[in-house]
Amino acid sequence: MERRKFLGLSVAAVAALPAFLSATDFRATKPDAWTAKTVDDAIKALYGTTEMIEKDVKVKVPKVASNGGAVPVTVQSNIPAKTVSIFQDSNPEAAVMTIEANEYSIIDYSIKMKLKTKADNSNSVVTVVVEGTDGKLYVGKASLQVALGGCEG
Repeated sequence: MERRKFLGLSVAAVAALPAFLSATDFRATKPDAWTAKTVDDAIKALYGTTEMIEKDVKVKVPKVASNGGAVPVTVQSNIPAKTVSIFQDSNPEAAVMTIEANEYSIIDYSIKMKLKTKADNSNSVVTVVVEGTDGKLYVGKASLQVALGGCEG
């Protein structure tokens, strides 16, 4: 291929790239979900319902998080999904993140998130909601103890 044609095609490909990388800004389209104080309120604000099926969503967290500033969370599911959302009940706002999926997505995510120690020192619960392509919500939960100090130290 001639150099000029190659450079021309490269510029065209880079210019078209943003069209392929578009994503929904859930903070702009569903702002109430990101200020909700409880997991149920955040799920209702994001999905319009709290009716969920406990099936085929695996959530892995450590039994005790010695560093609340970087708690590892792994999510796995074989459900064909539109979105995957993570919530928690320790911090002031319950919603953590929402990821859009497509027909080629493999739901096998690992993240690190901040969690505060609860005032009563009870276990924290991480809730993952998978919105299936069938329109149903599937849920998985895992609980853990956040060591004293949580993400403050």
